[in-house]
Amino acid sequence: MLFLVISSPRPERPSSMRPGQKAYWDWLNGLEAAGVVRHVWNKVGRGAIVVLDVDSHEKLHVLLNQWAEHVPASFEVYAVTPKSFQETIARQGTNPLEL
Repeated sequence: MLFLVISSPRPERPSSMRPGQKAYWDWLNGLEAAGVVRHVWNKVGRGAIVVLDVDSHEKLHVLLNQWAEHVPASFEVYAVTPKSFQETIARQGTNPLEL
């Protein structure tokens, strides 16, 4: 399952968060290498937009808690589908998941 996650870190001084930020990047790079993180963009100022590929809501919950341990933040979470899914429906008039 794909989830687009937008983080909004707490408004603390960035310099006070450097150790957590370093740990965050190590953590995020490991998830990217494992294929869990599909895309990462940084928001201007602070925060990030990340696409996660996980197999359950519980796994998503664990990852968001780990993220907040490194950089305390609030999160907006959106479930998304690949472009190809909706394109197939539009072009063929059928749902690829219908049995």
